[in-house]
Amino acid sequence: MKHVLITGAGRDTGRLLAVAFAASGAHVIATARTASAADETVATIRAAGGSAEAAVVDLASPESIAGLELERLDVLVNSGARYLGEGDASPADIANTLSGAATGTVLLTERVLPLLRASRGADVVNLISATGEPGQHRSAAHPAFYAAKHAQAGYAEILSARLRPEGIRVISLFPPDFVQTGPRETGAALTAQSVVDCVLFAVNQPRDCFIRSFHFEQVSN
Repeated sequence: MKHVLITGAGRDTGRLLAVAFAASGAHVIATARTASAADETVATIRAAGGSAEAAVVDLASPESIAGLELERLDVLVNSGARYLGEGDASPADIANTLSGAATGTVLLTERVLPLLRASRGADVVNLISATGEPGQHRSAAHPAFYAAKHAQAGYAEILSARLRPEGIRVISLFPPDFVQTGPRETGAALTAQSVVDCVLFAVNQPRDCFIRSFHFEQVSN
């Protein structure tokens, strides 16, 4: 049974990922900034017969990341990030966005790398965003969110090159702004479930298949 840690698993896409991995037979470590959010996801998984445990991890807090205790890990899914929309933002909002998505992703990944190296088939999955692609300006996100996602993308790129010789796959997704629910048909906005399906597809490929990234066409304006 694979052990999968998912950040931001207390709601929305993170919770969908947690439920999907559990349904595929994995043991899920569902992390969130609050115990209540993580516990709710775990309860949903267990009610469906899956295996899961909860952990509180605030990606904006190095101390919170340092306090995470794990004995085994096969897949790390970096999906937690605070979205910041365009318009006025306080210095605290900007700092939290950058520290959570950028610094937090790096610190958590580095912390669990020894466990991933001990796995027979480890994956690091990064839900980055099209805002991390060079020259992309179509999202309504705040520039600080763009900056955080570019940092994530840069880290994922070098990590992929350095870990591939060890057999650890680093898989990054660059979806445009997407909706949680909606029709999954041509011309419609990308849905969270489609993003989740891409993640499951990539990690379930044979170990000779290194899917480095997913880039998505956007609905024309």
